[in-house]
Amino acid sequence: MTAFLLFRMLHIVAGFAALLLFWIPIVTKKGGRVHNTVGWAYVVAMAVVAVSAFYMGVYRIFFDASVDADRVSFSWFLIFISILSGASAWYGIRVLRFRNRKTAHRNGVDLFVSLLLLLSGVGIGLYGIRIGSPLITYFPLLGLLLGGIQLKYWLRPPARKMHWYFEHYGGMIACCISTVTAFTVFGAPRLLNVSSSNILLWLLPTFVLVPVMIGFNIHYTKKFGPKRPAAPKEKPANP
Repeated sequence: MTAFLLFRMLHIVAGFAALLLFWIPIVTKKGGRVHNTVGWAYVVAMAVVAVSAFYMGVYRIFFDASVDADRVSFSWFLIFISILSGASAWYGIRVLRFRNRKTAHRNGVDLFVSLLLLLSGVGIGLYGIRIGSPLITYFPLLGLLLGGIQLKYWLRPPARKMHWYFEHYGGMIACCISTVTAFTVFGAPRLLNVSSSNILLWLLPTFVLVPVMIGFNIHYTKKFGPKRPAAPKEKPANP
């Protein structure tokens, strides 16, 4: 078995594992044993997905003499998916590590990862414009958006209570978007025998999971926000 086939097998297995594991921390008690254990298993699976995708993309572009134009464009997308999933998972973990910070965060590695996500979104999007592919043009805008959000969070002092909580699930949901997108574009069409060229198929996971992220944000904003004082009870009138 060649190294490429090995990485492809690892990518498929880890991708399916991550796709299944993601939902367990979502529905279990936050911070509980199941949440933490399965959450780390999900992170490990996503690390394998990111590394294997990056390897396969680089190999196809720079070391495969038989590669054609379609595979080159697919490989650049694969590299972007690896950066998106890896950077989002890294961010989701690191915000927990620095949950108690009171000032701007200047860690070079964390800033580099978020900046890499932003720049990769710009670069792959421009590449999509150059080759005339709407799919590769528009999907990387997600990297531009998320990278900008991450840098804004790191470079400013925390602005609200439980800030790390919101950023943690936001990073993990963004990480899941990359996994589900890869499955809907490259896995589901092969299983269901449908075309993967429709841009709606590429954007469907984003359309589904971004409202989930917004819903979580609204729910926990109300939960952790300041409590309204109870209305004073009216005293009974004197007889």
